[in-house]
Amino acid sequence: MGTMELLNVEPLELKFPFELKKQISCSLQLSNKTENYVAFKVKTTNPKKYCVRPNTGVVLPRSTCDVIVTMQAQKEAPPDMQCKDKFLLQSVAASPGTAPKDITPEMFSKNSGSVVEECKLKVVYLPPPQPPSPVLEEPDEGMSPKVSFTESTNLNSSQSSQSSEAPRQYVDSQDKLLDARSIIAKLVEEKNAAIQQSNKLQQEMELLTRGNNKSQVGGISIMVVIAICLIGLLLGYLMKN
Repeated sequence: MGTMELLNVEPLELKFPFELKKQISCSLQLSNKTENYVAFKVKTTNPKKYCVRPNTGVVLPRSTCDVIVTMQAQKEAPPDMQCKDKFLLQSVAASPGTAPKDITPEMFSKNSGSVVEECKLKVVYLPPPQPPSPVLEEPDEGMSPKVSFTESTNLNSSQSSQSSEAPRQYVDSQDKLLDARSIIAKLVEEKNAAIQQSNKLQQEMELLTRGNNKSQVGGISIMVVIAICLIGLLLGYLMKN
C-alpha cells in the first residue's frame, strides 16, 4: 500500500495474468483519509495499450474510489514476461463540492503552485492460473477407511461400469454394421449370379431357335427334291406308255 498525505493507493503493482489475444483487467483502490476533496489523474507510458476508467475523478472525504485498468489483447508475449510499462497517479486537494467534470489539467500543474502528490505504479505480468490436478488420497496405515472414502469408491466403481458400457455398445454396433454389410455383399453376389445365369439361358434359347430354323429350311429342300424326282418318274412312265 502506498501511503501519501492525500490518498492511499493499493496495490502499488498492477498485476495482469497474461494471456494472448485476451483483454485483462485489474483494479486500484484509492482511499481518502482526509477531510478534503481530492482530485486524481492517472497517466501511463503506453496509453494505446491500456484503458483506465476513470482516468480522472474525485475522491470524497473519508471515502474510497476504485479505478479499473484494462490491458488490450496482445498478439505476442514480451521476452521473459517482463514489462517496462509504468503508471503515474497524481492527486491534489480540491475545493469542497468539486465534481469530476470540474477537473482541469491545470489543477495538476506544479507551476500553478498546487501541491501535487505523485505515486508511480509498476506493471507485472503473471502466468495464467493452471487448473489443479486431482490427487488421490490414501488412508493412513493402521487406520480403517472412512465412510466417505468408501462411498466415493463405490461411486467411482459405478461410474467405471457406466463408462465401460459405452465401448461395449460401440463394439456391438460395429459388429451389427459388419454383419449388415456382409449380408448386403452376399445379396449383391447372388443378384449378379442370377443375372449371369439369365443371360446364359437367353443365349442358349437363341442358339436353339436358330438351329430349328435351319433344320426346317433343310427339310423343305429335301421334300422339294423328292417331289420333283417323283414327278419326273411319273412323266417318264406316261410318255413310254
